[in-house]
Amino acid sequence: MSAVHVIAADAEALAVAATLAAEFRVGASARDTERRLPRAELDRLSASGLLAVTVPAEHGGADVGSLTLAEIFRLLAAADASLAQIPQSHFAYVNVIRRQGTPQQQKFFFAELLAGRRFGNAQSEAGTKHVQDIRTRLTPQPDGSYVLTGVKHYSTGALFADWIPVLARAEGDQLHVAYVPRDAPGVTVVDDWDGMGQRTTASGTVRLADVPVPADRVLPHHLTFEGPQLHGAVAQLLHAAIDAGIAGGALAEAAEFVRTKSRPWFESGLESAAEDPLLIQRFGELALQVWSSEALLREAARAVDAARADLTDDTAAEASIAVAAAKVRAAQAAVEVAGALFEVAGTRSALNSLNLHRHWRDARTHTLHDPTRWKIQHIGRYVLNGTRPPRHGLL
Repeated sequence: MSAVHVIAADAEALAVAATLAAEFRVGASARDTERRLPRAELDRLSASGLLAVTVPAEHGGADVGSLTLAEIFRLLAAADASLAQIPQSHFAYVNVIRRQGTPQQQKFFFAELLAGRRFGNAQSEAGTKHVQDIRTRLTPQPDGSYVLTGVKHYSTGALFADWIPVLARAEGDQLHVAYVPRDAPGVTVVDDWDGMGQRTTASGTVRLADVPVPADRVLPHHLTFEGPQLHGAVAQLLHAAIDAGIAGGALAEAAEFVRTKSRPWFESGLESAAEDPLLIQRFGELALQVWSSEALLREAARAVDAARADLTDDTAAEASIAVAAAKVRAAQAAVEVAGALFEVAGTRSALNSLNLHRHWRDARTHTLHDPTRWKIQHIGRYVLNGTRPPRHGLL
């Protein structure tokens, strides 16, 4: 990896993200078609300093706000939704260190981040009762260390990671995060992801066979949920930003296609499809979906930042509800706008060789991460009865 830049402020982070998004957009369709994993692009992302922008200022980072972080993800996802998905868990597990890490752990890992190191993800498991039924185990050893055993699926980022944060149960069945080197003995990362969308995230399997873990690489994640928390709100905010980015990217590509490649319908009597008032009407409707998702995303990010400045049960609830609203709207916009691309662009847009369907495939795949119907339930309970949402980290 080349020398790693250290970003100093929010404005610089946004400028770097915009530059990288423009670069990544160029090869996004080909990477998807060929399922060519974005190793070089991720190295560019690491070297740019973007992966360290939430490192606290006292440790040398920019400590950017949630509004900036969400915009970074929106920009990247509008260019390449697979590439934007890979660091989503990275930032979620940076937050775990910020909240639960000891001063020594923070010093070590924040230095790793500033050096361009990447966190992956090994949290979800297949065949269990539900998403929070975690069966991977951290078994304590006489010397205070642990041995880690389990199998993880949907492990986005693990294949490209320097460190793999692993969600596991330890003593008393309490939830912990073990930060394990990608090349640690007993760690096997399998590139077996075959999703119809987000094809180049390499969200495959991680096998953990008696992996030795020093005590100072384990954090008590269960403590995160014993008081007001923003862990789930931040993680879901980034998912919402990815969906909003997919929607915006699909709309931009649809408009470019209609302007440059579509023929007018013969009954319109017009010379250009872009002059068709029926298409103009439809693009206006689609733009409202995209813009409303972006507006709710910004509002949610502001709510997260406000809660971080004064974290109470009430402010945490307000942030979670705002993020839930943003996620619901962005998910709807991503699927609907990406599907409408074909409606407005016409028959030629369905050619497999053009790969315009990648926007819909990415949207349909990414929006399955967690059901929006439950987010709407929590919004309704909060608005009608003042019921705060639960502290389970997925809202």
